[in-house]
Amino acid sequence: MIDLLIEKIQKTGAPIVVGLDPMLKFIPEQILAAAYGQYGETLKGAAEAVWRYNQGIVDAICDLVPAVKPQIAMYEQFGVEGLIAFQKTVNYCREKGLVVIGDIKRGDIGSTSEAYAAAHLGKVKVGSRQYAAFDEDFATVNPYMGSDSVTPFLNVCRTENKGIFVLVKTSNPSSGEFQDRLMDGRPLYELVGEKVAEWGSACMGSSYSQVGAVVGATYPEQGKVLRKLMPKAYILVPGYGAQGGRGADLVHFFNEDGLGAIVNSSRGIIAAWQQEKYAVFGAAHYAEASRQAVLDMREDIAGALAKR
Repeated sequence: MIDLLIEKIQKTGAPIVVGLDPMLKFIPEQILAAAYGQYGETLKGAAEAVWRYNQGIVDAICDLVPAVKPQIAMYEQFGVEGLIAFQKTVNYCREKGLVVIGDIKRGDIGSTSEAYAAAHLGKVKVGSRQYAAFDEDFATVNPYMGSDSVTPFLNVCRTENKGIFVLVKTSNPSSGEFQDRLMDGRPLYELVGEKVAEWGSACMGSSYSQVGAVVGATYPEQGKVLRKLMPKAYILVPGYGAQGGRGADLVHFFNEDGLGAIVNSSRGIIAAWQQEKYAVFGAAHYAEASRQAVLDMREDIAGALAKR
């Protein structure tokens, strides 16, 4: 799967993943009104609005980017109806030729991780048949419980040609409370990065591993260190845009071949129509605002990489 992701990055010229993290406050009134008119102000109505909103954005950006990253919590808050919207979104994105990174941040004891891995990347056996449930291409994984929690995902990656991104140094302000703690004189995130490189060495694509890492754009110096520790791991870089990251912060996440990283922007793209910069598009053309935000982000990253 990592080879397919790289192929699409090279084809689009955009090492960008759009985070499909919908919140009702991002959704234009005309979409909310139509969904509530059909299903009422209910969980089903909210989920329907989310689905319609996502569909418009995906239609507008699918030719510009290689991948999307739906964050499952934004759907789970609406219960079963929200999960249906999540599944419809995953399916629709794959129909549009996009690689789907399921932002699920799972990781638990072995048997539980096996179930998570089967649900999101693999297959579940029902009687004499097997079914793919959510069927994303990649998933984010929390390694806090150690190899027991990650190995089931690695096994599925090998059998199903899927991939994972392991949380290493996250973009949120409090990440350092644990991730920066010193162990044997080194920050914990470095030790996790080394483990990612080890896991990935046994799960390789053509030139990069199926095992990538999540490293926030808000920590460029740490990203520089981790890039050296994980030369064959693709780095998923959150924190661009709304969280403060810019193209100039990203250069050390990439290898000399111009590959090795894919940068995420969520509300900076999907809620672009609410920003002053894109206000001219208005609510009626929210998807076109998202498209322009992608074009601007692509230009920003390309400019920064050209100067390094």
